[in-house]
Amino acid sequence: MPSPQSPVPNPQSLIPSDPYAWLEQSLATIHRADWYRSVQPINGRPGAMVVLAGQKVINFASNDYLGLAGDERLMAAATAAIAEFGTGSTGSRLLSGHRELHRELEEAIASTKQTEDALVFSSGYLANLGAITALVGKRDLVFSDQYNHSSLKNGAILSGAAVVEYPHCDIAVLKTQLSEQRQNYRRCLILTDSVFSMDGDLCPLPALLDLADQFSCMLLVDEAHATGVIGKTGAGCVEHFGYTGKQLIQVGTLSKALGSLGGYVAGSSALIDFLRNRSPSWIYTTGLSPADTAAALAAIKIVQQEPQRRAQLWQNVHYLKNLLQQQLPNLKLLPSESPILCFQLPSATDALKAGKQLREAGIFAPAIRPPTVPTSRIRISLMATHEAAHIEKLVAVLKNINERMF
Repeated sequence: MPSPQSPVPNPQSLIPSDPYAWLEQSLATIHRADWYRSVQPINGRPGAMVVLAGQKVINFASNDYLGLAGDERLMAAATAAIAEFGTGSTGSRLLSGHRELHRELEEAIASTKQTEDALVFSSGYLANLGAITALVGKRDLVFSDQYNHSSLKNGAILSGAAVVEYPHCDIAVLKTQLSEQRQNYRRCLILTDSVFSMDGDLCPLPALLDLADQFSCMLLVDEAHATGVIGKTGAGCVEHFGYTGKQLIQVGTLSKALGSLGGYVAGSSALIDFLRNRSPSWIYTTGLSPADTAAALAAIKIVQQEPQRRAQLWQNVHYLKNLLQQQLPNLKLLPSESPILCFQLPSATDALKAGKQLREAGIFAPAIRPPTVPTSRIRISLMATHEAAHIEKLVAVLKNINERMF
């Protein structure tokens, strides 16, 4: 006798009654994994000392490396620009949104980077998305460092190109991958941060440029955390490694050491002209506000005219490293050649606990957890405006936190 057939599922039974119910379930999973995040209000001007949710703390969480975000000169420049141009650019740069200030800023960036031209975007994220999606497509290949910023990774995905991640700064593996795959694609683009923001180390730029030349690849370097900070004049890692004038694509932000908002791409005049015509996140986005544009322009002038500000930043970095080596030799610091110092912890729970204890002692250095990073850590970023007493207190508080966590 034939066995009864299994019932055929009713397609309607697979459709949830509430299409948004999964949101609460997903949030519960995020909470259980200690991955949940929420915003914390900072009152007043940015600086080495800030008021965070009503508590005055020493700020070791900022990307304002040169302490310019609260500088009176940037605020005066922004105010003057608002008085002359209003609060908004009112449209995309190709329509009603272009101002003389935009071009002045682009020329200043190109001069700083010693490139033929530059293009300003409304954010660093948009600069990466716009450059990558314009430069490569479905017939092309992208190689991306495992620890690259989200904007680089998402730009590669959105481009439609084949994307290969190589292990962090592993030149040998990247060379093997290029040898095996490069010949199968029309164009190839290598993507890397110059300073990796959650580790503090630098990319192996000389070796990457050698591979780009050997395999006929474009190379895009994101100088977000290097602009204003790294190099003899603060022009970034390209300057630091001695490759100024080399054919490559430089991307960066105006929102970190330059204390404003926005992003840029710097390179050849042909590259910039191409992006003006083919970069969707530039063509279809309102131009950077006059205030942000003027503030960034003022910041570039200060970086050029006040090298002592950058020197003080590096003095602070060396002072903290020396104190940690003397007083906390067992602290597991990640290798760093930047103002970013990180130490890893066994779990997200441990990182949250350490961040909470630092906060209670008046130190703002929050926990960084997956999925942002593969292993949980505390991230410390130095500023030129930190005083010796600020750094000494940080080390004293770290010493008082449970030694077994480190």
